[in-house]
Amino acid sequence: MSDTACPVCHALSPKSLIELLNLPIYCNLLWSEQQAARECPKGDIRLVFCDRCGAITNSAFDSSLLGYSQDYENSLHYSARFQEYAQALAERLVSQHDLHGKRIVEIGCGKGDFLVTLCQLGDNSGIGFDNSYVDRPEHAELKGKVQFVKDFYSEKYSEYKGDLICCRQVLEHIQEPADLLRPVRKTIGDRINTTVFFEVPNALYTFQNMMIWDIIYEHCTYFTPPALKHAFTVTGYRVERVLEEFGGQFMSIEAYPSAASEGVIDKEAVAALAKDIATFESRFKAQTQQWQATLADIFQQGKKVVIWGSGSKGVTFLNLLNLGEKIEYAVDINPRKQGKYIPGTGQKIVAPEEMADYHPDIVIVMNPLYKQEIQDMLNEMNLNPKVLTAEALVVSG
Repeated sequence: MSDTACPVCHALSPKSLIELLNLPIYCNLLWSEQQAARECPKGDIRLVFCDRCGAITNSAFDSSLLGYSQDYENSLHYSARFQEYAQALAERLVSQHDLHGKRIVEIGCGKGDFLVTLCQLGDNSGIGFDNSYVDRPEHAELKGKVQFVKDFYSEKYSEYKGDLICCRQVLEHIQEPADLLRPVRKTIGDRINTTVFFEVPNALYTFQNMMIWDIIYEHCTYFTPPALKHAFTVTGYRVERVLEEFGGQFMSIEAYPSAASEGVIDKEAVAALAKDIATFESRFKAQTQQWQATLADIFQQGKKVVIWGSGSKGVTFLNLLNLGEKIEYAVDINPRKQGKYIPGTGQKIVAPEEMADYHPDIVIVMNPLYKQEIQDMLNEMNLNPKVLTAEALVVSG
């Protein structure tokens, strides 16, 4: 990506926001050895803001550094809170678009949970594309109804048509969004009733609420509503609706193929966003300084601290605040992550049950939406640590 052009609308000279250097390029790669995790590949983040379309991008992003494999693990489906959301979303899509006996294509299907749910709810058939997909015994019984391709989706798979084309948490990883959206539109052709559903992290939530731990190298584009709409309308889609999802942390877009390819830009929305962006750097510094001061006081008292959640938020939190030797464990309910190590800082990832012996004094919940779920697990183990969340120390403008 050029340092002087927005990858969404190609406007020149986006405005510089902040520079974060030498952070892990992968947040969800499984590291079996602590030293290897600490020495993981790293890259720089230089965020810029496009005041034409509202996109926020990493101008230092280098796609050649990334290569997803079966050692990549970002499934959230082990959380009851997330399962509840995913189930409700699948039920809504099936009902709203009459997905019964239809064909579903999912681009970036992960471990296949959402695609399987969509197919089971409406007796649909489906095909999922993901280079990191891992064969699962429970999927064998779905043979003939659900198929998985261990590859990235591209035009070479254009023969696979769908009544619904679904893509969740993928577009933000694509350096030029049009590189995915245009091939999908070409594949649809004249099937004008095809529903296209995409879900991305909601940049408004990240940058307005100062959830700075959501900033990671893997995300080269942070979509705001006007930027997401433009990305679709300029590549041949008619946008039906854009919604906030999962407590505002995600944003979804539903669209249909269109004969036109004229980008639509909401100038008022971009102007309003620009006001928040103008103070982002100062708020970012205040946020990190307040966390550093709070944690320094906690460590000085000799208290044991763990973070709960070893995904993107946890990795960014530990690396930005340089907490390699000061926090021993990261807790995660995903069994594939347990026994592995946090990239960059090297904390061991452990199961919740291990806290019964460790007795932490402070638990930092990286995603506030999971706070009650985590509090319930702590209560079941008769543990009563102080529980902080990532938004507990949010610094207002």
